[in-house]
Amino acid sequence: MGHGGSCGHGSMWRLRAGSSALRGGAGVRLWAWARAEAGAAMERAVVRCVPSEPKLSLSFALADGSHKHMQRDQSEPLGRALSRIATNALKGHAKAAARKGRRGPAVAGAEPAAEPLVKLYYREEPVGDDVLNVDAWQDGAVLQIGDVKYKVERNPPAVTELQLPRYIMAGFPVCPKIGLEFGEPERSLFRWFREARPGAAGAPSAPAGTASPASPPPPPADGDAPPQADASTGPAWVEVPGAHERVFTPSNADIGLRLKLRCTPGNGQRLGPSRELESAGPVEAGPGACTFDQRHLYTKRVSGDGLLRAVTYNVLADVYAHTEHSRAVLYPYCAPYALGLDYRLNLLQKELSGYSADVLCLQEVDRSVFHDSLAPALDAFGLQGLFRLKQQQHEGLATFFRRDKFRLLAQHDIAYQQALTGDPRHAALLESLARAPQARDRVLQRSSALQVSVLQSTKDPSRKICVANTHLYWHPRGGHIRLVQAAVALAHLEHVTRELHPGVPLLFCGDFNSTPSTGMYRLVSTGSVSEEHEDWASNGEEERCGMALAHPFRLRSACGEPAYTNYVGGFHGCLDYIFVDCAALEVEQVIPMPSHEEVTTHQALPSVSHPSDHIALVCDLKWK
Repeated sequence: MGHGGSCGHGSMWRLRAGSSALRGGAGVRLWAWARAEAGAAMERAVVRCVPSEPKLSLSFALADGSHKHMQRDQSEPLGRALSRIATNALKGHAKAAARKGRRGPAVAGAEPAAEPLVKLYYREEPVGDDVLNVDAWQDGAVLQIGDVKYKVERNPPAVTELQLPRYIMAGFPVCPKIGLEFGEPERSLFRWFREARPGAAGAPSAPAGTASPASPPPPPADGDAPPQADASTGPAWVEVPGAHERVFTPSNADIGLRLKLRCTPGNGQRLGPSRELESAGPVEAGPGACTFDQRHLYTKRVSGDGLLRAVTYNVLADVYAHTEHSRAVLYPYCAPYALGLDYRLNLLQKELSGYSADVLCLQEVDRSVFHDSLAPALDAFGLQGLFRLKQQQHEGLATFFRRDKFRLLAQHDIAYQQALTGDPRHAALLESLARAPQARDRVLQRSSALQVSVLQSTKDPSRKICVANTHLYWHPRGGHIRLVQAAVALAHLEHVTRELHPGVPLLFCGDFNSTPSTGMYRLVSTGSVSEEHEDWASNGEEERCGMALAHPFRLRSACGEPAYTNYVGGFHGCLDYIFVDCAALEVEQVIPMPSHEEVTTHQALPSVSHPSDHIALVCDLKWK
């Protein structure tokens, strides 16, 4: 995630802190790191300058120990900036002298300090005062303030955001959210620490409750200037041996202890200042065996060349799970804490990462869950995510693909109701619907969407695939609406794979809310459905809108027809499918579903050992 990554051109020191991250304890750590890198003879002056912003920022530490963060116009002559630096240095000296005077008697006859000499050099030559700031502050230049020299670092890698999950469980991967500017996570350094138990072997020799000198206290989460270390309250930290990856899985030995992450951003050429963050709470005990543990035995490794592992999964949106209605009516058998998002995210991240998927299609993904949790977590496991929000909803569809296997060629997402009324390809379908106004109105009121991503193999550019992801209307009496939605989807996918990207095979995944006996399933799997099918009258004769539908694809359900993919207190049935293009793909293996005993251990789904009311479908496909 280089410059322009998750945080765009935001302030280099933002970290929810604005310009304060160089003050107090954080600044001490940054400059201590700098001295280790550049030697004690040269301090650091950090310059952030990007073309899209009118100002550049300049951060440095003065000899009196204060830290300065300046914003200057890029088009300003250098002389004005240097003059301001000299003024700041003089003010800092005066404040330091005043503090010293309060601690002791003034020196008789002492003369006021003179404004220090401030110059900027590049390649040992002074930079002219008339040179514009944007050109003057070059990487490797030297800023001199009085007797102190600073090495100028222009746009070094920087951490702009660092977050740990609020709920951490033993045995479940901790996937921090990281925002970098001028850096990339895969070229950054990570070190994990755990709190030292009092008197435990390997604990620092410092008295209990003091901070380890090797790891000073991190800035607070709100980004304000951090307090100085308090030797009476600071925890002692022990580095976890070998824990040098972005993702860390705590063990049972960590239960009851907090964790700390130190991230040093890099870009392959240099490293930037480190950022540390402690977990909000201690590591909690996990739930024991989960429904997906046995399935992971089949998916320990990423599929080989010529294979594609596909997963589809309705993950149960938080907007539907964490409500009083859900707790009291939909899922009364589920422990309330297990419906909480923080708890379910631990299970979801472990389950999803353990499938080692090449293509992952998710439904009911909350917008905030995608951006704040799933995308950064799965990014750490090599997956790139795309998100499509439903209209007037807080949840939608997410498609992930493995970066070292595929690259994104194009996206062709649609909202069904907009496509139906705005795309001439659906004119005949819309005209047939007009004969049943009530059915037409219900179709046009739905917010369902189709996410379409065309991917190309990174190893064999001739191999491309169109990945479609959808979540059709849910109501039990909405079979006719699902038929119309499926017809719109298939017509659009025909356009994508026959006209926009000719010859590209189709992988059609999702929660279709349709059992194998329905008209929707018949349409997709056989290629047609008659106008007499009973689903056209699924909500009564007044909404009957029968019409013959057909499509040109040869699709089959890769995982067959499981007894159920959705198991709740009042219903169980097969609603989810991975439809594959038989002309280009064949099924290599289907990952077994959890046993009925595992699913019903806690009566139904979701549960303390399963994060959703649906079950993921997982299969390995082979190119023909």
